[in-house]
Amino acid sequence: MNFGTFKPPFPHNEPVKEYRPGSPERLAIQKALAEARSREIDIPMYIGDKEVRLETKMRIAPPHDHKHTLGYFSEGDATHVEQAIEAALAAKTEWAALTWEHRAGIFLKAAELFAGPYRANINAATMLGQSKNVYQAEIDSACELIDFLRFNVQYMTEIYSQQPNSSPGVWNRLEYRPLEGFVFALTPFNFTAIAGNLPISAAMMGNTVVWKPAYTQVYSAHVIMEVLKKAGLPDGMINLIYVDGPVAGEVIFNHPEFAGIHFTGSTGVFQQIWKTIGTNIHKYKSYPRIVGETGGKDFVLMHKSAYVDEVVTALIRGAFEYQGQKCSAASRAYIPESLWPAVKKKMQNELRTIKMGGTEDFSNFVNAVIDERSFDKIAGYIAEAKNDPNVEVIAGGNYDKSTGYFVEPTVLRVDDPKYRTMCEEIFGPVLTIYVYNDEEFDEVIKIVNTTSPYALTGSIFARDRYVINKVSKLLGNAAGNFYINDKPTGAVVGQQPFGGARASGTNDKAGSLLNLLRWVSARTIKETFVSPNSYRYPFLEAE
Repeated sequence: MNFGTFKPPFPHNEPVKEYRPGSPERLAIQKALAEARSREIDIPMYIGDKEVRLETKMRIAPPHDHKHTLGYFSEGDATHVEQAIEAALAAKTEWAALTWEHRAGIFLKAAELFAGPYRANINAATMLGQSKNVYQAEIDSACELIDFLRFNVQYMTEIYSQQPNSSPGVWNRLEYRPLEGFVFALTPFNFTAIAGNLPISAAMMGNTVVWKPAYTQVYSAHVIMEVLKKAGLPDGMINLIYVDGPVAGEVIFNHPEFAGIHFTGSTGVFQQIWKTIGTNIHKYKSYPRIVGETGGKDFVLMHKSAYVDEVVTALIRGAFEYQGQKCSAASRAYIPESLWPAVKKKMQNELRTIKMGGTEDFSNFVNAVIDERSFDKIAGYIAEAKNDPNVEVIAGGNYDKSTGYFVEPTVLRVDDPKYRTMCEEIFGPVLTIYVYNDEEFDEVIKIVNTTSPYALTGSIFARDRYVINKVSKLLGNAAGNFYINDKPTGAVVGQQPFGGARASGTNDKAGSLLNLLRWVSARTIKETFVSPNSYRYPFLEAE
């Protein structure tokens, strides 16, 4: 029973630790990395109140050291998907009936655990399992995940507080009910925070969830579940399964209680899911919510009034942090001819200083791409470009997978602004540059807008405010997150709600109130204090 109107602690963005030599956080993460390296763990699925371990195991290895074994996880089948759905549905009534402040308390406690005793654990798991350097792991798996947990509680309270007006003698209310059925969270490898937020945000609003992470993110997903259990998440609220995607989809998208999907992944997969849901729409109890963020072919547009050093820094960080494996990574750039020589020289000089290797060596800016399939795809793009006479390799171009899946930060210059690597999402450390005539800036704006089907992130670099204003308007639909004089990556919860449109997804803005609204179904209640006792209205009276 709820006996008050409660205000949770007001959220603030979790401070990002720097991991300087000798700092407490650096010593803690080094210890956690050593401990994780020293053992092999057996990771179960979490279905209802059971930890499910099977004989069928999948090996986990660091992408930068693929001969080392971190552990194994149990791979399930269709029966485990069915069990997870049954567990979610069985737990739903009690979870939905729990008053919101108690749901909030669980996730606020989880935030404190991630911020404190589990910070090194979640960062180490991300560093080893997903090959993120310590700073990228810190801003992702620690800070952003903590921010999602804290800010979503605030957004939840704001949603519940939005109520309609009432006329005299009437009390109007809105209930924000969880969806009828279960929610499916299908999560990516590249951001531990996203992998955690997709199931948690739906669960926070009273839904029960079946969560299937990418196999390459299972190592840190396991830590997330450990912390949620430690925080008091009841059994069956979030059911974590490791099942092949099509196998899971076959069961889930044919189930009458399927209520919605929270997705981050490839455009092709999302479009196939949407098509399948549409085909099966007659099978469902309600119209499922489809929320998805897919890919990007994110741009940096440089005007002749921009500063060279700022643009080069934005390109290197935006294109090569986490090996370009961000949906928001800068992957195409448009540089004015007058500034190209300076940009080229500065970029080549800076890239020569970058070290590449394992995440345990903190001097490495670049680490490995996620797996062999990704490596082969990226290497194929680079090999094709190196053999094309109309493409110049400005920097990088080398790759090796003998010990880890390493791809050098690679910069290509193309003569054709519609060349393949300017249009297609590579999801790796490859930046393609088109050099344009300074006087053709307006034409280049049109090219930026029409080159890619995606519309996730993009940025303009200029000192001229008239130019910034013009580009902002003309590229109004080209990026859901638009940056002025900054790299197109690094959205912060509570500051830059994240999501794009066109082929990039449904633009439901993770890290904002808008996303949580997708996981509720409102019911209007009108209570009349003194009910009419006759059908007759005054206008019916005789003259």
